[in-house]
Amino acid sequence: MDGAGNVNVLEVYDYVAVAVYYILVLTVSVYSACRPNRNTLSGYFLAGRYMSWLPVGASLFASNIGSEHFIGLAGSGAAAGIAVGAFELNALILLQVLGWIFLPVFIASGVKLIQIYLKEHLEGNRGRVCLLCWTGYYFIFKSSISKCIWCFLEYV
Repeated sequence: MDGAGNVNVLEVYDYVAVAVYYILVLTVSVYSACRPNRNTLSGYFLAGRYMSWLPVGASLFASNIGSEHFIGLAGSGAAAGIAVGAFELNALILLQVLGWIFLPVFIASGVKLIQIYLKEHLEGNRGRVCLLCWTGYYFIFKSSISKCIWCFLEYV
């Protein structure tokens, strides 16, 4: 029951919408799994190079969204205005730099993953140490931001 004493029940349309959603996701999943060229590195990570720019961009955007965006950025934006999201606008510039400067270098070298590029271009254990430091840095700051948000929510 809600505050007005009304009983909240799901209608037939709600069940139909959920069923259609699951059927659509299952259909796309089965279709994608049955397509050829998935057992190579290029087929797995780059969709066989047949993907248009829109799903690639949407995937890049969606992979960046985390709990700090849904909770922290939304709450800060409600309290202080849109200025707290200015660092996200800076990401537009950095993604352009990535696409126009670094991507041609990776394509010219023929690598599919940045880890492979670093392994080929850094001698000995320097590549491994570089990735280890970057992963540690990322883990410490990403987990501390997420933990700070969840601790803040416990007190609200």
